[in-house]
Amino acid sequence: MKIVADTTRCVGAGQCVLTEPDLFDQSPKDGTVIVLDDDPPPELHRAAREAALVCPSQALSVEE
Repeated sequence: MKIVADTTRCVGAGQCVLTEPDLFDQSPKDGTVIVLDDDPPPELHRAAREAALVCPSQALSVEE
């Protein structure tokens, strides 16, 4: 699995961080998503998919 973030689409809502703070953070400059681990361990795959689903700007995607 690979997490892909399009920071040009990100609106800084922070839903990804709320879903899984071990995978996501927000830039202190503009609040856009920072992917902490773009190739997460299997135990975080479900959370990565959930974060992509709840992202209001659809800035996150998951490649299986």
